[in-house]
Amino acid sequence: MIAKIVKGSGFREVTGYIIDSKKDARIIAHAGLFIEDVNTITKAFEAQAGMNPKVSRPVGHIALGFSKEDENRLTSRIMAEIALEYMGRMGIRNTQFFIARHFDKEHPHIHIAYNRIDNDGRTISDKNERLRSARICKELTLKYGLHMAKGKDHVKTELLREPDKTKYELYNLLKTEVRKAGNWKELIAGLNEKGVDVRFKYKGKSDEVQGVVFIMNGYSFSGSKIDKQFSYSKIDAALKTPSYSETQRQLVVQSEPIWQQESHGNELYSGSLGLFTPNPQPEQPEGYPDDYLRKKKKKKQRKIRW
Repeated sequence: MIAKIVKGSGFREVTGYIIDSKKDARIIAHAGLFIEDVNTITKAFEAQAGMNPKVSRPVGHIALGFSKEDENRLTSRIMAEIALEYMGRMGIRNTQFFIARHFDKEHPHIHIAYNRIDNDGRTISDKNERLRSARICKELTLKYGLHMAKGKDHVKTELLREPDKTKYELYNLLKTEVRKAGNWKELIAGLNEKGVDVRFKYKGKSDEVQGVVFIMNGYSFSGSKIDKQFSYSKIDAALKTPSYSETQRQLVVQSEPIWQQESHGNELYSGSLGLFTPNPQPEQPEGYPDDYLRKKKKKKQRKIRW
């Protein structure tokens, strides 16, 4: 379950978008509104917003998306209950709202439209709402046993819009190129070949590098905004660390003379609602075999008597 908080539209625009007949929209919950048409809903929203005219952005609009894996278990009633609990945890209470389910995409999703001016004329805070929303979505995903997405590797970039599409393209490129490169020069050359420009941020007027920015398709992102593993410090550390395959090669080379010298006896070791079921334990990180994660066993050595 993920949430997208939308800003910048008026009540009429938001209402018209959400209950558009082309999206086969179905209102599954509402309060404080007469659900007749766009005009009726808009007038009700605007009348209540007039109780606190100092608030320049009284429109609340949040889209909640769910995984396609949960489609058969997510009835409109369950989605409405999850949305209402999400709203309560976000502090969206005692105000006008309606929740509509859309059927225009392959994954289940709903839209919440609400008035940030509550029934008493007070303002519903949007402070740190994106951080709070991300935490609450994770908590509700676990509580209701919803499918937990496996990170950026499983995002369908062809369905994204800009600039998110470019951001995820950069994620995939960096994931490949950082592994291949042995230093910054090789990494920059590899990215340049893919149409990516690399620029560094410096601390004040010094030569100390403080961050890195990747530019592609006219969009620029700092490394940490693409993914935490691609901050300047994380990439720099990764480039200075031998790859797993190189490490294994070095271990084999180093172990050969030892095996020859001790071949006469020593052994060598190779290195809710109660409606859903909980998710399985997460898989091990990609690229790390089981043997590599296990604790190294101590070598057994025999005492040689002379």
